[in-house]
Amino acid sequence: MKNSSRYLFIFNPAADKGRAASKVAWLNALLLGEKNSEMVTTTHAGHAEDIARSTIQEKNCLISCGGDGTLHEVINAVAGKGVTVGILPVGSANDFNKTLNPHHGSNAGISHLFNAQSKKVDLGSVSFGSADHRYFINSMGIGFTGRVAKAVQGAPWLKGELRYVYALLKVLAGYTSEKMNIKITLKDSFLELHEEIFAFSVSNGKIEGGKFKIAPHAELSDGLLDVCILKAISKHEIFRYVLKYLKGTHINDSKVLYCKAKSVELTLTKADVMHLDGEVYDNIQGKLAIAVVPEGISMLYD
Repeated sequence: MKNSSRYLFIFNPAADKGRAASKVAWLNALLLGEKNSEMVTTTHAGHAEDIARSTIQEKNCLISCGGDGTLHEVINAVAGKGVTVGILPVGSANDFNKTLNPHHGSNAGISHLFNAQSKKVDLGSVSFGSADHRYFINSMGIGFTGRVAKAVQGAPWLKGELRYVYALLKVLAGYTSEKMNIKITLKDSFLELHEEIFAFSVSNGKIEGGKFKIAPHAELSDGLLDVCILKAISKHEIFRYVLKYLKGTHINDSKVLYCKAKSVELTLTKADVMHLDGEVYDNIQGKLAIAVVPEGISMLYD
């Protein structure tokens, strides 16, 4: 791919709570002599999406240099535009890359990107509000996981897994299961739930929050999304489920509904917090339409 492609590295120095900024000089040095490559550094939230959208006609391969949030912006700019996306994981969790490139480390340089193969992977699509629409490439959640994602963003002083522990405890202190009306379109049937739900997630990738195997059976190109619903439980039970989520064994629990779906229609009885690839969308209410976009984006992989 190296000889025919033009690469733009979109680097987010704010990734990993600002620690990624120390790698700007490192990447610049690696790009010296690479005639078909250049780097642009983002300066604010949403900038990666703006850069990606404005360079679609100039570059046919965009490298997201950051975490899942940076990738989320790039994907939403170029989905369906015939652009291939690669990942240089310099974020804190890099959840999607753990499914796309499970054997690839985060400090392996960039030479592999120039020689990588590409494949089309599925995307998730979410329509909400009066006319809002976003894609997710790894996972989405509303309610408990949405609020945890918001609490993670509010704890910049903590590093790595400590942020998720802090966020979980903070959210759990005042959390109760929420009433949801859910209609799931399976491969050849329908499933409906009208009850209180503790946690609702839809995944394309296997991992969320660094190490939680929310969707252990997820496949990136199967044309389906993995739905994981934890029904109403008491607060003190969540710690037992955390251990199960870490191992991926929660899917065998009687309180968990896990299935593969083409689409999900979700109606909330009151406003809540949603995350898409860890990016927070607040005050979400009413009906959400979630659907798979089969082979929605071309990705570089090792």
